[in-house]
Amino acid sequence: MRISQKTQDMPRSGIREMFELARDYSNVVNLGIGEPGFETPKNIIEAGVKALRSGYTKYTPNAGILELREFVAKKLIIENEFRSINKDNIIITSGAVEAIILVLMAIIDPGDEVIVPDPGWPNYDGQILLAGGKIVKAKLYEEDSFHLKAISIEKAITPNTKAIIINSPSNPTGAVSSKEELESICQIVKKYNLIVISDEPYEKIIYDDKKHISIASLQSMFKHVITVNSFSKSYAMTGWRVGYACGSEEIINAMIKIQENFVASVNSSAQIAAIEALQGSQNSIKEKLLEYTKRRNYITSELDKISGISCILPEGSFYAFPNIKKTGYSSFEIAKLLLEEVQVVTTPGNAFGNGGEGYLRICFAGNVDTLKEGIERIIFFMNRKLVK
Repeated sequence: MRISQKTQDMPRSGIREMFELARDYSNVVNLGIGEPGFETPKNIIEAGVKALRSGYTKYTPNAGILELREFVAKKLIIENEFRSINKDNIIITSGAVEAIILVLMAIIDPGDEVIVPDPGWPNYDGQILLAGGKIVKAKLYEEDSFHLKAISIEKAITPNTKAIIINSPSNPTGAVSSKEELESICQIVKKYNLIVISDEPYEKIIYDDKKHISIASLQSMFKHVITVNSFSKSYAMTGWRVGYACGSEEIINAMIKIQENFVASVNSSAQIAAIEALQGSQNSIKEKLLEYTKRRNYITSELDKISGISCILPEGSFYAFPNIKKTGYSSFEIAKLLLEEVQVVTTPGNAFGNGGEGYLRICFAGNVDTLKEGIERIIFFMNRKLVK
């Protein structure tokens, strides 16, 4: 049996690799997976259960249930300051993951180049390859707090550049792009007539005085942007698999056409639950953010106490991205040692691209007791056992 070349060329996930290694150990503390430790709010669960009992067990339109598309459009107008959009600009997808691959399939021809942040979410690379595109990296730097800069994008542009993926708040760095930075990127996008895929699932997990700005809301940018979002992070709905994309009718219609050949339609009862998420109480989001803020402050202050480690304060998302370069070990070596010696799962920074070498990603979204136990083990290992 012959496996396709594009499948063979897909990079192996460094995140999954650590999970597989962890299977050989007991008493493991997992700080690797990017998933809220909170339960889905009860009102959302009840809406999903009621939907099942009410007969929402069939296919829905490929684009998603009409009412949910209307609520998403309304949300984007009110919260994200989009202009003049409606249900026809919206497609409901199986999480943000499917939304991104649908966008890429809709816009990429073989040989087209897509610029992605480095370090950045590793699935972008595999999705671009599946769509027949080529990956081009835009380097991010710790001295810039890992913010994506217009100058880095422009340096990466060639005659074959078709699109840019931006991710704010960022996984894995927690960087939140400012309006000024996004406006500079807008100038580059217009100059070279590019498409932006704006991946925004962490939009509600932002700290201090930072503010989430959707690049599609900026002047004359909507026609250049496909905005991707999800219910997974904000509403602790990772397993429900509901996301969405918003863009021009031309691109959305192309995505709807492709969706028929991917999943046909998203789980119908989960779509009803997503309606409740949007129109019901938003108090759970505020409560989670307060808890994430405490955990962020705790984890960064504890990591900064460790010799050889420094950690900038994440501006958004629920990841710390400590610098471990002074230890003299590679990212994978440190992650593997933490697993072997104290049974803590982290993600090596190089799983997010070459720009992530010398860093670890540590998720602080899980159970608070688990987080504290994991940090205590890391401190014990780093301060007493790390010798090279």
